[in-house]
Amino acid sequence: MRPHDWARVAEIYWDGIRDGLATFETEVPSWEVWAGGHPFRIVAEAGGEVLGWAALSPASTRRCYAGVFENSVYVARDVRGHGVGRALLDELIKRARSAGAWTIQCSIFPENSASLGLHERCGFRVVGTRERIAKRDGLWRDTVFLERRL
Repeated sequence: MRPHDWARVAEIYWDGIRDGLATFETEVPSWEVWAGGHPFRIVAEAGGEVLGWAALSPASTRRCYAGVFENSVYVARDVRGHGVGRALLDELIKRARSAGAWTIQCSIFPENSASLGLHERCGFRVVGTRERIAKRDGLWRDTVFLERRL
């Protein structure tokens, strides 16, 4: 992912934010802010158009967790269910392993069955449910916590 991809990436991200199933975030940040927190980032393209994106961010700033990352995967609405998310997550796992990561983790809203299924098909295991972990739009939300050891 490069800065010139950001307009389309942000559009796909905004679509996920509006759905209310993908993130606690309610606004898309600037490229500079977002890229600063996501050292590993990729896009899926076809015909020069970005179809989806995936990224890793450090799970902690503590040195002992240097190989633990949190992942995000977002796919454009019109190509969901066509393998784009799988291709992105498979590539992200491969690159994380090559970079020395040992764990990828994520938190997914329980209602987001598509993302839960994708992660489980890619070898993630459910660690547990974090009840009422944070608020979105004034409502307490649960998340399912998953991880994949590399």
